[in-house]
Amino acid sequence: MIVKKINNVKEGEKVKEEMIKNIYKKDVDIYTEEGKLLARFRKKEITKEKIKLFYENIKDHAYKKTSNRGTASGQKSRKKNVRENPKIMSNVIGYIDGFAPSQKVKIKRNNLDVKTNIRPCIFNLNEKEKWKQVQPYIKEVDKLYKKYMKEEYKNQREKADESKYKIEDTSFTTVTTNVNYQTRIHKDRGDDTEGYGNITVIEDGEYTGGETCFPEYGIGFDVREGDILLMDVHEYHGNLKKKGKGNRMSVVCYLKLNVWEKSKRLTKKEMIEHTELMKKLAT
Repeated sequence: MIVKKINNVKEGEKVKEEMIKNIYKKDVDIYTEEGKLLARFRKKEITKEKIKLFYENIKDHAYKKTSNRGTASGQKSRKKNVRENPKIMSNVIGYIDGFAPSQKVKIKRNNLDVKTNIRPCIFNLNEKEKWKQVQPYIKEVDKLYKKYMKEEYKNQREKADESKYKIEDTSFTTVTTNVNYQTRIHKDRGDDTEGYGNITVIEDGEYTGGETCFPEYGIGFDVREGDILLMDVHEYHGNLKKKGKGNRMSVVCYLKLNVWEKSKRLTKKEMIEHTELMKKLAT
């Protein structure tokens, strides 16, 4: 199916229902007028066992409120102090670039020699068994990415395999979970620009809304539990408001370019030393 742009949108604004003319609820491929794949939507692809295992092990971490999102959470300026961002349930696991405020204090206080700011997330370090249990779900998403986006997957996997920090046997370095908040209109930054993004959803209770939308094109996708949406995250996208008491957790797996570019330069010895240092910072 081919779509064209019908709306002018502004980054940081909410997606409004009147912007969205079509919401897809079945398998579909969407292309722009220029012939570029905008989104590939597939229903009921992820097994229930892996969904349950992931959710039971991630929920305590995923339901914590943080201020680590920018435009997507309603932040008006990228220069704004991250601590002043709206508090939302958006959390990261895997590997990231940059240190948490508490870690920066420890580094300065102890005059630590830090080779790079690429690091395992605190969840990986402090919740080793849970980190192990969430990975089958991530690997299933990875297999679906490979199945439906062969060329893009191949290029991204090559980068991941060069990285000293990546999620084992996948093309991903990082996973973000978002619970219940309405992601505002934004474009993803810092991920693999040659790859495609993905969104899967885990549900706890009943709700309506929350559809993932491309507001410029006036379309949305009703991504429900077990579905996968492979999408061009470098186009403007966001979510409609979720309605009802049920919880909607979206799971986004991606390759963070800084993690790939910086970690691939580390020697094996430097990586081991750095990981040990990160363990100390996580306690």
